[in-house]
Amino acid sequence: MFIQIEIQTRAKVDLIDITDRIRQAVAESGIGEGVCYLFCPHTTAGIVLNENWDPTVEKDLSMVLDHMVPETMPYRHAEGNAPSHVKSVLVGMDHFIFVHNHTLQLGQWQGVFFADFDGPRRRRVWIRVIKDQDSG
Repeated sequence: MFIQIEIQTRAKVDLIDITDRIRQAVAESGIGEGVCYLFCPHTTAGIVLNENWDPTVEKDLSMVLDHMVPETMPYRHAEGNAPSHVKSVLVGMDHFIFVHNHTLQLGQWQGVFFADFDGPRRRRVWIRVIKDQDSG
């Protein structure tokens, strides 16, 4: 099953918890055992799995990425968003998460975040839930 969700980001760099929307997509799929694939079709955004209990983790992640990929480097990409492209490569644009008993299998503190590095924009995440062949 293929599902697309839309996300409106609020700032240039924005991490938005989309865990509940992914859980809803898994529930709507009706698939009890399988894999949930997540893909971000944008070159200046990505998908992050990390702690979603303490919001300071998001701020720390953003701070470290800014330190690793500063705005002031002599980038050659003329659009002015070269750091956003580099950050998206570092965090990645896809993930897969197991589905068991119709439930997304995340660690106790894990959540799924959409990470925009060139917002604010209207963005998308593509979700595909695939049923295990051996799950009858």
